[in-house]
Amino acid sequence: MVKKAIAYYRVSTDLQKEEKTINVQKMKVREFALKNNYSIIEEFSDDGFSGGLENRPGLKDMVNKLPLIESDYIIIYKLDRLARDLYIQEGLIKEFNKANKILISALEPDLDNSDPFRKAFRQMLGVFSEFEKAMIALRLEGGREKKVKEGGWHGGKIYGYNNKDGKLIINKEEAKVINLIFRLKYNNVSYKNIAKHLTDLKKTTKRGNTNWQVSTIKKIYTNPIYKKGIIFYKGEKYKSQHPKIPSFYKEKNMEIKTSSPIREKI
Repeated sequence: MVKKAIAYYRVSTDLQKEEKTINVQKMKVREFALKNNYSIIEEFSDDGFSGGLENRPGLKDMVNKLPLIESDYIIIYKLDRLARDLYIQEGLIKEFNKANKILISALEPDLDNSDPFRKAFRQMLGVFSEFEKAMIALRLEGGREKKVKEGGWHGGKIYGYNNKDGKLIINKEEAKVINLIFRLKYNNVSYKNIAKHLTDLKKTTKRGNTNWQVSTIKKIYTNPIYKKGIIFYKGEKYKSQHPKIPSFYKEKNMEIKTSSPIREKI
């Protein structure tokens, strides 16, 4: 008899080399299902999301739909793809049990909650997974610090640049906005008015929206990487090897209309 199942996959962007890709997980889970007479009727995935409960749309969608899906099983690639944290693991498994769903791992022994020995083994897997997570984080942190000391970028997005393997490349369109912010501030335009001006111009932030906040403008204007090529990391200053945004405030003969509305455009 074919057993109906749901499949869930997850990989986080920063750790893809350690965790394999979503496609690899799908292949292994589907092979497992075929071999063991499971029929996967619906799949959910979180590609590029951490193991916490925040910001995991695939998991959220699956949990909300559990009572509506006629299946008895949830198949995952490995237990730590559900979550690395033991507390979160057990909490999710409890939620699955409430929905009458049995969790199955394609690469690990039966995770049946009713068997005390298997439950203890599952929890032990979670403990090892937490340790592995801590070690990976430690290695990543060490790598970031080494990169910063060598003048590289420690990771993450920064307005005005594109991050390419730890090297910041000037984003020309965003650099124009950086220059505009500094030109307006040089002419004593307030953060509030600059934010409103960029919003009116429909310039996009690094997150892709067009509603500029005062805090965003202030963060850009006070960041020393643009003017001095300096990176702050864990309270320490490091000289960056990245290109500075082209000079904005040295244009001595420049005059800008500061009356409302601001006429400066890019």
